[in-house]
Amino acid sequence: MKIDNYKPDFMVEAVYQLDAASLKMLGIRAVMVDLDNTLIAWNNPDGTPELLNWLDEMRANDVKVIVVSNNKRERVARAVEKFGVDYIWRAMKPFALGINKALLRFDEKPGEVVMVGDQLMTDIRAAHRAGVRSILVKPLVKSDAWNTQFNRWRERRVWKKLIARDGAPVWQKKLL
Repeated sequence: MKIDNYKPDFMVEAVYQLDAASLKMLGIRAVMVDLDNTLIAWNNPDGTPELLNWLDEMRANDVKVIVVSNNKRERVARAVEKFGVDYIWRAMKPFALGINKALLRFDEKPGEVVMVGDQLMTDIRAAHRAGVRSILVKPLVKSDAWNTQFNRWRERRVWKKLIARDGAPVWQKKLL
């Protein structure tokens, strides 16, 4: 396992801390974002006022938001269509399939997007495979769906290797 395949380009505490001005300074035109425990808590599909405010800021500044999720179409649609957010379902992360599909569908270039997620093993790995920059965020809630718990166990092993090599991770409150 090549450890750099799991190292995020940026680490920010929450997706809602990504502001449009900083994204644009980095040449980012679109934010691809994981759904569960990144954009919304996996056990709260209704979102929060923070989510709505963040989406409004992105729209006002012409930054596209595209959900790239491994979930079924019905789950993703139910969670994000009410917010007017585009999405890719069954993204097959950690493979690049979903990110590449989003790049084609929404006419974006890898250098102008970023993938945001809460898991090294799926979101960050898929971003590296697709050649896009990555942002790791802390999970919105401490509990995970049963199918994510195995990834978290593997993720802890990867973190130990990253920390041994690079030191403790530093979580930022802002992107720049």
